[in-house]
Amino acid sequence: MTQYVIEQLVRKIFRVTYRLAKTLVAAYGSHTLFVLEDLTNVTFNTEDLPKSLRNSHRSWSFFQLESFLTYKAQAIQSIVVKVNPAFTSQRCPKCGLVEKANRHHDTHEYWCAQCQYRCNDDRLGAMNIAMLGQDWLNCIKHPKIKKLTTIGWILIVKRVTVNYPVMLPL
Repeated sequence: MTQYVIEQLVRKIFRVTYRLAKTLVAAYGSHTLFVLEDLTNVTFNTEDLPKSLRNSHRSWSFFQLESFLTYKAQAIQSIVVKVNPAFTSQRCPKCGLVEKANRHHDTHEYWCAQCQYRCNDDRLGAMNIAMLGQDWLNCIKHPKIKKLTTIGWILIVKRVTVNYPVMLPL
């Protein structure tokens, strides 16, 4: 890949990310809470890529989206909050069970073994991120989903997760 093509790609990602942040802020307006997963230090497996492409695939645009969204949101009295992404795609919103085996990557489906709740795994993650955003609104400073015992997963009251940004009214 030539340097020119790489620069073109970087500019295109910049424009798309900027437009996405601008569109989200315009669509949801002022006094909105935007909840994002804290994806700091998250990288994709790049072993199967040529060496020349590995760094460009490690530095994806989540930080850029967060920066643009924060800047735009502050201008209209809205807030961007990052929450811990741990277990957001593994927690059942109906019964609270957290189990890695309940998520089926090949079919993008979540199926709770305990209560039989089923949904798309990305939707499940968004629902759990929205729940963590609601916890933040309820004055829990660092909401997260946590494992308490080896018998099973339990959702505790003080929880410390778009793929999708989730918007909640303030």
